[in-house]
Amino acid sequence: MNEDFAALAKGGRTNFLGFFLRLAARIPFLFIAGRAASYGPAALGRFASALVVIELTALVCSMGEKRGLAQRLSHAEDNGEHPANVVADGALLALGASCAMALLFWLVPEPMFPGGHYTQIDRLIVISIPPLALTEIWLAALACRLQVSPTVWSRAIVEPWTISIMAGAMIFVAPESGLSIAYIASIFAAALTAFIPFARAYGLPRGWRPHRRKLPRLAMRLLPIALADTIEWGTRRVDVFLLGFMAPSSAVGVYYAAQQVASLPQKLKTSFEPVLGPVITRNLKDGNYAAIAKQVRQVGFWILAAQAGIGLALAIPGEGVMGLVGRQFVGGTGALAFLLLAEVVASPAVVSEAALIYLDRYRNLMISVVTIGLQAVLTFAGIWAMQYLGKNALFQAAAAAIALMLALAFASVIKARLLARYLGETVNTFRMALVWAAAPAVVLGYCVTHFLPEWAELAFGIPAILGLYLFIIWRRAFGPEDRQLFRKTKTA
Repeated sequence: MNEDFAALAKGGRTNFLGFFLRLAARIPFLFIAGRAASYGPAALGRFASALVVIELTALVCSMGEKRGLAQRLSHAEDNGEHPANVVADGALLALGASCAMALLFWLVPEPMFPGGHYTQIDRLIVISIPPLALTEIWLAALACRLQVSPTVWSRAIVEPWTISIMAGAMIFVAPESGLSIAYIASIFAAALTAFIPFARAYGLPRGWRPHRRKLPRLAMRLLPIALADTIEWGTRRVDVFLLGFMAPSSAVGVYYAAQQVASLPQKLKTSFEPVLGPVITRNLKDGNYAAIAKQVRQVGFWILAAQAGIGLALAIPGEGVMGLVGRQFVGGTGALAFLLLAEVVASPAVVSEAALIYLDRYRNLMISVVTIGLQAVLTFAGIWAMQYLGKNALFQAAAAAIALMLALAFASVIKARLLARYLGETVNTFRMALVWAAAPAVVLGYCVTHFLPEWAELAFGIPAILGLYLFIIWRRAFGPEDRQLFRKTKTA
């Protein structure tokens, strides 16, 4: 048990650092994309619409290996199969599917660009689908050996800094397609960064041959996990997709900028995903359900506490945060606040699903389907209601954010209750100390936003709000096992 918590803490600590690195790199990209004369909200909106299709397709083509690989590698150890062969099966499946889909979208680019405005270079964004899918598999394989630093390098350093630097450079080279070129470069750079440590850790397959019958069976076996991953991801993108069809491109651009800021605390859950899967599968083999429940509660609280603190620090001075991207983006402050709240209410669903995909993947999938369906209905209804009332596109964006928050809250309640029933243990992640920490942070935030200039809100206000919140959490809510997150421990 102590070894499990040490592994979880080590993985979370490493990727928690990656969160701040990603934050530092993402801000320059949003600043360039929002303020450069050749880009702006409309160009960012068209780019966001294309990304929805590209990233969704890549996730589907990865065949659920991001989480399913841990269980397959665990069984491979028992059967004496070489780990590199197991990864090669999934990688070949993903490569074939992603290449086919890339060709399809090259021939039929309209789903990526619903407004019909794109260049021939923009169409090349489809070549990022195969490396994006393979990167997920390589990083998942490394995580199964508790090697999470490659994820930080690939996702938090190389990818965001490459897209920021390339977006700035393309202003002078290919301004109409600069965001697409920057994205393609960042995906290939991240893939190379993931592949090198993967090749060192696993080596080449031994005596491996692709089997025509084995690969279809593997695809069917992984399908429920792949669909669950796709739907979980889709809940963060269906709003952009619907806005792309129902609202102007500029509104989509503003919403996408708010979503990029709000997605930063969302990355905290991925801080624990790489190691939570292997730890859960090991305890499932031993039938130790009490240990799984304790791990879910522990990791769930870590994620909830961190997301709440970061959400407060970014939402209270939200106008200043959105103003960094550009003046036209300040109207997205309402959407930003609801998106940040959505990430907080989503945390119980996230950690519950980490166990449910192994305990009852089909029922978990059904709940996910209902969740995204509910979100789609609420998003459509909210946007339509704002249009009917004569509200502008920024109100429509806020309505989409509210729909996401309500749908994720629904998923959290249902999935947490289902997991508790399977484990016979409570999996509640909420602690009253979160309220005691949030209250003074809100008061401090009120003072910061009303008595300091905007530059000081950002430079001093955000660290002050987050610092006060974390101080109270540390003193009032963190026990010995919680504090293990901040200690350097050796795992077996």
